[in-house]
Amino acid sequence: MTAVVFIHGTGVREPGFSALAGRFAAGVSALRGGLRVVPYYWGGAHGAALAAGGASLPPATGTGRGPLAPGPGDDDTADWAVLYADPYAELALAAAGSAPAEELPPGSVPPDLRVRARLADLLAEGDGPAAELGPGLARAVADLAAHPLLAPAAASLAPDDLAEVAARCLTAQVVAGLLDTDAPLVPVGVTRDAVVGRLAAVLGASARGAERGVRSLALRVASSAASRAVVRRRRALTEAAHPAAGDVLRYLSRGEAVRAGLRALIAGLEPPVAIVAHSLGGIIALDTLVLTPLPQVRLLVTAGSQAPFLYESGSLPSLEHPASLPAHVPDWLNLYDPRDLLSYLGAGLFPGRVTDIAVDSRQPFPAAHSAYWTNSEVYRHIGERLP
Repeated sequence: MTAVVFIHGTGVREPGFSALAGRFAAGVSALRGGLRVVPYYWGGAHGAALAAGGASLPPATGTGRGPLAPGPGDDDTADWAVLYADPYAELALAAAGSAPAEELPPGSVPPDLRVRARLADLLAEGDGPAAELGPGLARAVADLAAHPLLAPAAASLAPDDLAEVAARCLTAQVVAGLLDTDAPLVPVGVTRDAVVGRLAAVLGASARGAERGVRSLALRVASSAASRAVVRRRRALTEAAHPAAGDVLRYLSRGEAVRAGLRALIAGLEPPVAIVAHSLGGIIALDTLVLTPLPQVRLLVTAGSQAPFLYESGSLPSLEHPASLPAHVPDWLNLYDPRDLLSYLGAGLFPGRVTDIAVDSRQPFPAAHSAYWTNSEVYRHIGERLP
C-alpha cells in the first residue's frame, strides 16, 4: 500500500488544516484506491506566532494625527495605491460619466484641445518637471496625450479638474515605473504632491497651493474604507492571514525541528512512500530529502513551490547553487500555476531530475496559490505518477 505524506504550506493552522487534509485525501483517493494518506501538520508545533502578543505591531495610526477615522479629513494613501496600480483610473471614471460624443458646432474648440497643447509643451521639457521623482515623465506625457480616455474625460471635467486629474495620472505613472523596476528610492508623499501641483499648474489648473490630493469620490469610496479596515486589522492579518512570511522566516532560521519531525514520520511508514507538499511544505520536503537519504520515498510532488527559487538565489538551506541534486533524491514532480506568483520551475535548474507541469486554476493571484487542492488536474497528475 502506497503511503502519501501530505505537507501543508505557510499560514495553515487548525481547524483549516484538517479541512485541507481531508480535501486532499478525498481528491487523491478518488483517482487511486488503496492509498494511505498521512498528513504532516507542522504549523501547530513549528509555525510562527507572535510570542509577546503582538508587542511589535505599531498602533493603527495614519499620518501622525492619531487613529484613522473615516471622512474627508482622512489621508489619500489608499487612493494613490489605486493610481499606482492603474494610473488611468480617475480618467476612466471621468470618461464613464461623460455624455455621448456629439458633433461640435462650427468654430467650437474640443474640450481636450487645450490640455493636449499643454501636454505637447510639457513633453518638450522631458523628465525635468518631475526630476525629483525619477525618470519617466516624458514617456508618461506621450502616453497620456495618445490615450483614448483623454477626450471623453475632458468632456466631463471642468478644465481645472482635468488638469489635476491629468497631473495625478502622470505622477502615478512615474512612481509606478519606479515600483515596477524595484527602484531602491521612492519619493515621499510630500514630494509627490509637490510634483502634482507643479504639473497641474503647467496643464492649466488655477493656483491653489502645492498639495493636490486625490479628490475622486469614486476612488475614495472604493479604497479608503478598505484601507482603514486593513490598518485596524493589522494584528489579525499578521497573526492569522499573514503568518505566511513568519513561517518562512522561522523555517529558514530554525528549520531542523520541522525536518526532524518529517524524518520521524517517514521512518514509521512502509514503502513505497510519496510526499505531496504545498508551498513552504515543498521546501521542507526537499530540504529533508537532500540532507537525509530516505530510500522508502519514491516520489516527491510539490505544488506552488518556492524551492527552485530559493535554490537559484542561494537561500535553500540544504543545497547551494550550482551544486547538483543528490542522486538519492527521488523523482520530483513540480506542479505550478502560471498565475501563481509564488510558484517556480525546477527543470531548468536540475535537468532530467524535475518534471514541471503547468495547471490552470483560472484564479488570479493570490487565490491561485491556494487553489491547487480543488483542481482536478492536480490530482490527475499526482495519480498518474504515484508508485
